[in-house]
Amino acid sequence: MLKIYGLSHTYPNGTKALTKVDLDIPKGMYGLLGPNGAGKSTLMRCIATLQTPSQGSIHFGEIDVLAEPDALRRRLGYLPQDFGVYPRVSAYQMLDHMAVLKGIADKGERKAVVDTLLNQTNLWAVRGKSIAGFSGGMRQRFGIAQALIGDPDLIIVDEPTAGLDPEERNRFLNLLAGIGDEKVVILSTHIVDDVADLCPLMAVLANGRVQLQGKPQDLIASTRGKVWKTSVDHDEVEVMREKHEVISTRLFAGKTIIHVLADTAPAGFEPVEGGLEDVYFATLAEVRRAA
Repeated sequence: MLKIYGLSHTYPNGTKALTKVDLDIPKGMYGLLGPNGAGKSTLMRCIATLQTPSQGSIHFGEIDVLAEPDALRRRLGYLPQDFGVYPRVSAYQMLDHMAVLKGIADKGERKAVVDTLLNQTNLWAVRGKSIAGFSGGMRQRFGIAQALIGDPDLIIVDEPTAGLDPEERNRFLNLLAGIGDEKVVILSTHIVDDVADLCPLMAVLANGRVQLQGKPQDLIASTRGKVWKTSVDHDEVEVMREKHEVISTRLFAGKTIIHVLADTAPAGFEPVEGGLEDVYFATLAEVRRAA
């Protein structure tokens, strides 16, 4: 169990990235959903001991993460939003080098670990290819391979599917799903479908605060009967914004589909079955309204 209590962080320039974040994250996939600039990467860096928060505490099992960062690092796998490698080095050589850095000194043991990870991430066929020639999806799968060195108990992946095409995204999400339920795996993303597809528990972070958390199906149920939709011409959208609490818009077949939040059906609207996207957009609308 990862326990985060009262975590706040303010950068030297005065920017408040996190404000009193409280989270209990058990074993299994946990989704941290939020827009760009919500504070997700700051939170991930604090958990990964790359940044010391201004205030609060982080515990992973018996480890006080802020007091014993090295103890956590021995049990941590981390795929940051942008990770650097030596681009001209082959995937095999790079993983072997990283395994040495992780403390796997025995050559035979290291070979077994690297071979297993390359197969697990479907990179065995390109193990001799330089990482510079990898596609975005291949680089992300390599990122997970390096994060899994040493069989970590806590795995953090920060915006892992941003920029991937649909096929690579599915391949990557299937890889994440196969990591297992016996580890704490935090998926930090702004892509709603990633959380909906994978995570039995989640939280929404916006403006540096946890806005809601729970099981996706329970959060979806909480909006049932409160979200309505209609289609309008593009030039009618602003009029609708003035009359209703519009939480999302999208173009479809030359029309704009708008979703609004209301306790009863507005005239000309029909009910929406609801989904995690509506929960997310409704939450962001409430945050904007309160600002």
